[in-house]
Amino acid sequence: MKIGDKAIVDPKLTGLDVWIEGEVIDVENNPFKGIVIAIKDKLGRIFFGEEKYFKLA
Repeated sequence: MKIGDKAIVDPKLTGLDVWIEGEVIDVENNPFKGIVIAIKDKLGRIFFGEEKYFKLA
């Protein structure tokens, strides 16, 4: 995944009932968590977490 890609985030991370789609705004190699992805959805909310919670849309 790279900045600008469209991705969806797992409800396990967001606490919501549905997968949320957004644009990848940051990809970080965290020494403790591995790859950490951040997306921004159409409402302006930002979700971030381990790569395992994200899929390309």
